[in-house]
Amino acid sequence: MSETCTVVAVGDLVLDEPDPEYYFAPSTHIFRSADVAVGHIEVPHSTSTVQASTDVPAPPADPKALEAVSDAGFDVVTLAGNHFYDVGTEGVLDTIEYSRRAGLKTAGGGANLAEAREPAVLEGGGLRVGVLSYNCVGPRESWAASQKAGAAYVKVLTHYELDSATPGGPPSIYTFATPDSLARMKSDIAALRDQVDVVAVALHKGIGHTPALLADYESPVSYAAIDAGADMIIGHHAHIMRGIEIYRGRPIFHGLGNFVTVTHALSPTGGDSAERREWADRRQKMFGFSPDPAMPSYPFHPESRNTAIATCSFDRGGLVRAGFVPCWIDDDARPVPLTADDRRAEGVVDYIEKISRTAGFATEFRRDGDVVVVTAPAAQQRIR
Repeated sequence: MSETCTVVAVGDLVLDEPDPEYYFAPSTHIFRSADVAVGHIEVPHSTSTVQASTDVPAPPADPKALEAVSDAGFDVVTLAGNHFYDVGTEGVLDTIEYSRRAGLKTAGGGANLAEAREPAVLEGGGLRVGVLSYNCVGPRESWAASQKAGAAYVKVLTHYELDSATPGGPPSIYTFATPDSLARMKSDIAALRDQVDVVAVALHKGIGHTPALLADYESPVSYAAIDAGADMIIGHHAHIMRGIEIYRGRPIFHGLGNFVTVTHALSPTGGDSAERREWADRRQKMFGFSPDPAMPSYPFHPESRNTAIATCSFDRGGLVRAGFVPCWIDDDARPVPLTADDRRAEGVVDYIEKISRTAGFATEFRRDGDVVVVTAPAAQQRIR
């Protein structure tokens, strides 16, 4: 009998409200039944209140909330993200320590860069699975260094080009990863490839709160990871779903959006710092939306209620099937997996297919029970 391992993954987790178990309750059956479940911890879990970031700082969440992540069925949490250093070294080390105390393996964060680059490795379904995690967005304070705690990262540069003779006019924007940081990521993946059967790479990337749009660097960095040996790419950060791309037969989930993301910190009346109050006002002007006042603990784009759980099956020959379970974030901010006979499921699937087409991907979507299978167009498919 062949060994098969199912890896499931979600996007951002923000557990900044009481009773986090309540928010996971509709979905725990999926994580507990998978061989490996991966989620991204978006904010520090610490008792520290020191503000170390010059960006919009996230308040630290209760360390005990990480026990709810483990109880929900998660095995690995990725940590490399823009808020990881928001309460400094203590927050970084606390988040790692409390995650591990809860029984979770961690990737992407450490007391120094060498530790942050170490993968999480575990067994599931008879296969060895390795997970790496990298932050592709700011602030730079979040990045680890040889003697500084923080996140593993891929450094992305932004170039503005004024294509018309109109000073002050809108520029074209180009983004790309620096060769040295890209090479570092690729060397980590190649080294892990020799140790495990499945390599999953999490990338904290993209343009926040903006439907469908991908920055220039996102596909090339994902391609580089797959060329180096990754079997699946797990994207998050934008707090809204992104399209799904297939490259060399491997799935790139460009952004899995929000999963359990509950907080009052970004509500206009709930921010506890001047920077957060300012951001709550500025966000509406930048991204053109205001949070639903009926959902004060969910201060995100209304389209972000469309979300998904990525699910990939592997055997010793590689990827067997890639897809997702469509989910809807209900009025209580709980992500609810939608079965094939749920009338809401078609709307979520249509949304994900639409944003994939908008991004220029020809990915094909096919129902297989409660899972939507994603494949490359027949003309692009290759025999494994």
